Amino acid sequence: QRYRLENYKYQNPGTAPPLRSVIRHPLSGLSSALSLCYRTSEAGLLVSKQANDCQISPMSSEEGLSSTITDWLFINSWWLLLPFIMLLVVAAFIVAFVLLLYMISPLISPKPLKLNGAHVVVTGGSSGIGKSIAVECYRQGAFITLVARDEAKLLQAKKEVEKFAINDKQVVLCISVDVSSDYSQVESVIKQAQEKLGPVDMLVNCAGLAISGKFEDVEVDRFKKLMEVNYLGSVYPTRAVITTMKERRMGRIMFVSSQAGQIGLFGYTAYSPSKFALRGLAESLQMEIKPYNIYVTVAYPPDTETPGLAEENKTKPLETKLISETSGVCQPDQVAKIIVRDAVQGNFNSSVGPDGYMLSALTCGMSPVTSITEGLQQIVTMGLFRTIALFYLGSFDSIVRRCMIQREQSKAADKRE
Repeated sequence: QRYRLENYKYQNPGTAPPLRSVIRHPLSGLSSALSLCYRTSEAGLLVSKQANDCQISPMSSEEGLSSTITDWLFINSWWLLLPFIMLLVVAAFIVAFVLLLYMISPLISPKPLKLNGAHVVVTGGSSGIGKSIAVECYRQGAFITLVARDEAKLLQAKKEVEKFAINDKQVVLCISVDVSSDYSQVESVIKQAQEKLGPVDMLVNCAGLAISGKFEDVEVDRFKKLMEVNYLGSVYPTRAVITTMKERRMGRIMFVSSQAGQIGLFGYTAYSPSKFALRGLAESLQMEIKPYNIYVTVAYPPDTETPGLAEENKTKPLETKLISETSGVCQPDQVAKIIVRDAVQGNFNSSVGPDGYMLSALTCGMSPVTSITEGLQQIVTMGLFRTIALFYLGSFDSIVRRCMIQREQSKAADKRE
């Protein structure tokens, strides 16, 4: 461009060159914009690009340069702001979409079950979480059938539950049977309960047993026992009520699992599989019975202050104790309120506390979702919770490693003595 300008001035002295002879591609960049301004050595004229054509205006080079740069920045600033504008549009769309889902979520979620006057069967209802669930349902006006093996504990539990009656019509029925031994017996007692208190509206499978210990230290028959009590002890009662629920096209079925049914932990090689099995049963069953307006809930309570936990702690390995302490111990009444609320609403997952919520989101996988809101929360929080979980797993591995080193050092010290 400089060569063209000098050549033109040499051939045509005293005249300003036309703009097209100087600029090949106007406004092709900042250099092109600056090249619009030049000063002839003879006339001191400034050539600047106007709205529709090019004119010669007598102004200083500084003013022309400033005006040209301003025009160039004004034109190109829109391109600089375009990504931010698009980002705002996308954010607004996401917010509107989420609000729409919140609005239509109640239309998709199942209608809550009314416990007032409903018949609730609770297996394992003589103590612990089962008894607290019976109390919570009784507070809301339900008729209760308590099922357990120990008749003396059943009668004691009945007295405690009856203290929370809200009307004179409520009844607490006690049935002594081992729900894990013989299906025909379970079917028979469920039939008796329905004849006395009406069809079962909600079944709570809470009968369970916990055994902890290293894999090689647990007796082989204990693996079988845990599967019978924790898994088959839920299969048999569910099998006994499912036909009536389908005929009535309504009902709730609850499986009380454990956080050890979401994550395998040291010392639970016999216990965790029996609780994991409930998840598979619940998912398959929910797909079968959802068209009949029957909803399944799987509860994953943490360590809860119950007689069962006290018995388990007697043989619990040190590693298991240290890992379990990271989530604390809950009270059965607190756990029961959350579980009953989720079962009434038809939620598939029921968790307790921040740790429980995180585990449920991390392990949701292909589990059913009865609320769009719940599904969105799982999608949004999955990455963050996975990051946090990695730190937890690292901490658990560190606990196991330290205990192993301490144990080996202790053995070496004993040998030296």
